Amino acid sequence: MTITSLMLIFAFAVGLLSPAPTVGQDLLTPWGDPDLQGIWNNRAVTPLERPEEFGMREFMTSAEIATAEIGLFEYSQLPGRDNREDAGSEKDVARAYSDHWFGDPSLTRGRRTSMIIDPPDGKIPPLTAEAQARIATKTEYLQALLQGTGGGRPGLISPRRSEPSPDYNLDRMNRSDGPEDRSGGERCFGYSLPVFLQSGTFGGVARIVQSSGAVGIHYDMGQGLGFSRLIPITDRPHLPDNIRLRYGDARGHWEGDTLVVDITNFTQRTNYHGSRENLHLIERYRRLDENTLSLEITVEDPATFTRPFTAVQELTKNSDIENMVYEGGCHEGNYGLVGMLVNTRFAERAFAEGQGPDPATQDNATGGGAISAAPMAIVPAAEPEPAR
Repeated sequence: MTITSLMLIFAFAVGLLSPAPTVGQDLLTPWGDPDLQGIWNNRAVTPLERPEEFGMREFMTSAEIATAEIGLFEYSQLPGRDNREDAGSEKDVARAYSDHWFGDPSLTRGRRTSMIIDPPDGKIPPLTAEAQARIATKTEYLQALLQGTGGGRPGLISPRRSEPSPDYNLDRMNRSDGPEDRSGGERCFGYSLPVFLQSGTFGGVARIVQSSGAVGIHYDMGQGLGFSRLIPITDRPHLPDNIRLRYGDARGHWEGDTLVVDITNFTQRTNYHGSRENLHLIERYRRLDENTLSLEITVEDPATFTRPFTAVQELTKNSDIENMVYEGGCHEGNYGLVGMLVNTRFAERAFAEGQGPDPATQDNATGGGAISAAPMAIVPAAEPEPAR
């Protein structure tokens, strides 16, 4: 068990030993801080970026929300999403997971046209020239690994197949020489911060507990993608720049009724729209009423975005009695990753013995398959690639 886990358990214990505050106490903890505790979810589907038809408009009309919710209901009725006990084995397998594991299956359309509120157009700011070059370099590398396969560009196998990734790889590349060749999801890395800005809907719950010196958050979401965070309430400076953490180094303080969390010192294992170790987040948690928690997140990285941007979500409180928050375990990935690597070694051995295709001609990234069962030669470094 990690030190973070032990500290989070302590924060939970302090919260459990303290009497629950009531609305009459203005939603304060027994020690006087604003009370953010509870199990919070986001049932409101809101896109991160604003669709073009809304222009500069921040909120939808009642009629637009009603129309959107009809579409959400129709989506919930699609084959494979029926979770009734008498649905039959075929539908059960097609759905893969019961909605029990995803919290409340009902969804509503949020009133906001986008989670992003700044810039006013509701869009992620343009990438810097540095970030564009960085992303283009990685894209070209991934395409080179697909060359000569059914899912890639035509030609012989690229000599770049033996090159290391230009960054710490989190993508699904077409190579399985080692675990680092596979995507972060396949390696059970789970979500990165900012969790609530990953998609149009949160798709899980977050349980918040507090003590006088710390706030703990545990996320239960997706297929084993949950994790825990501990936010110290302190005026101590951030860690030295050479110390990097998976979920960054958080420092929290209160500004009136708002918890402000400053997060720096991320690692290369973070990737939010191209931002990695230079990612800087400022979270603002504010209890609006008994059942609503506002979360505002500002994203900043001068090496990636031409300006900071800010997004907002309003989370809804779940019942503390009827809901439980589970510890996620990415068991599928733990077993699946070994299978991917072992399977590739068997395929390489079979090809060397004259049986089966060269694994390098198979598309294990996009599902395009192999273009031929015949062996394919490696392109000499001095030979130009065929025209696309």
